[in-house]
Amino acid sequence: MRKRDMATLFFMVALSLNVMAQPKAIDIWQGKVPGAIADPSYKFAVDTTSAYSFICRVSNPILDMYPAPTDKANGTAVVICPGGGYAGLAFKHEGAQVASWLNSLGVTAFVLKYRLPSDAIMKDKSVGPLQDAEEAIRIVRRHAKEWNISPAKIGIMGFSAGGHLAATLSTHFDEQVYKPADETSARPDFSILIYPVISMDSQLTHSGSRRNLLGDTPSEELVKHYSNELQVTANTPPAFLVHSSDDKVVPVKNSIDYALALGKYNISYELHIFKSGGHGYGLGKSDGTEKAWPEICKSWLKARGLL
Repeated sequence: MRKRDMATLFFMVALSLNVMAQPKAIDIWQGKVPGAIADPSYKFAVDTTSAYSFICRVSNPILDMYPAPTDKANGTAVVICPGGGYAGLAFKHEGAQVASWLNSLGVTAFVLKYRLPSDAIMKDKSVGPLQDAEEAIRIVRRHAKEWNISPAKIGIMGFSAGGHLAATLSTHFDEQVYKPADETSARPDFSILIYPVISMDSQLTHSGSRRNLLGDTPSEELVKHYSNELQVTANTPPAFLVHSSDDKVVPVKNSIDYALALGKYNISYELHIFKSGGHGYGLGKSDGTEKAWPEICKSWLKARGLL
């Protein structure tokens, strides 16, 4: 084969691999977003002014699908909820990069670009993210056979405020916050919570997440409802939790209280507290011990028969 032909072949193979690596974007509501308020001025944006790239102003939630490699696929799927204080979505280091890591384990990953709470586009902003998370799980479960996924091996994963959404789904999955198309369950089979906001208690929560989700002066009833350490039941799924003791953004007690609540119901959990790391480190970005959490999580998934 001539060098020019070989170069052309190499380019075409590289191009095809690049196309294959692109996620499939799934429109969650197909234009029928529950509880939506039309606001043409509320437009999707990407904020690059901060240390990380954030997606902002999501009015039409999307589920990005990253299929597991065929030779590695094990039937497990995880829906990922990036963090961002319910003000934005850290879609790279708490989304796409995590999806790539899960793919390497044979797990099909979905990054949920959920709506950020806003009175401008929602009749009730406190339920908007939960509506998106419930429907995301239902979509994955409805298409499980088509996508080579086991309907009993579908988990939810969240970072920071995305961890609050993942924990909310884990404790409120049977709450009818919209009228589903069928009786497909929205219950995740397991949860992975990384430096999560769990509580809305003013003494424990991340104030920005609470304000964005519940408003400036939420009722005690609403605060309790979305304090997920108080909403655990015998049907709450098992959890893997990671936090750093020096987290100044979301106190480590969030994860501790959730783990203790799970323990009261004899629900299996693992809680890993690292000495350092702070907040927002994704898969790990320093030489600290917190960078070990993905490997520990891999072992947890394997021990549960998910890998």
